[in-house]
Amino acid sequence: MKKTTLILLVALFGLTSCGSFKAKRVGSAESDEKAMEITDKWVSGDTERVVADVVKQLAGHKQFKKYLSRHGKEPTVFIGEVKNLTSEAYFPINDINDELLNEMSASGDFILVDQAAREKILKEITYQNDGMVDPSTAKMVGKQTGADLMVFGNVYMKPETRDGKTIKQYSINIRMTDIERAVEVVRTRVKLSKYSEQKASGW
Repeated sequence: MKKTTLILLVALFGLTSCGSFKAKRVGSAESDEKAMEITDKWVSGDTERVVADVVKQLAGHKQFKKYLSRHGKEPTVFIGEVKNLTSEAYFPINDINDELLNEMSASGDFILVDQAAREKILKEITYQNDGMVDPSTAKMVGKQTGADLMVFGNVYMKPETRDGKTIKQYSINIRMTDIERAVEVVRTRVKLSKYSEQKASGW
């Protein structure tokens, strides 16, 4: 009898555990808030926030406005690399690079040259000029657009922890350099801090 009762209790507990799971689709704002309840790691909402701030700073940067005025055209920008220099090995640095490309493209203020795309295009042009493609349709080497500016960046994070309380202070630094003159045209910095508390029994 006791064994039967125990089996029934275990089965009931299992059903209750399975039945407690719920899922629903949420918007980016709500997703960002929910994420803060379960993790202090970098999430997609953080990426969207800092990149939007970077693009906003570019639009209002006095020196960059002077640069655009002198050139009188949309600058061609080569997106180099924003590097992860935090202690977090799984920091989503590729998300920041992609979001930066998306936002700069959406602004309509830049002509973009993507590093990854350029390498693939070069391979295709090389293939087309190796005699494998009809010469009348093959694209010629030396026709690509040269970039005016190159984008570099770094992400840093300084963590401070005490008595189960942690604050992570992120710094996202983006700069644009004039390729021909090797002169820095724009430098922006966005800071973001994440605070968390962890009790002895868990979050």
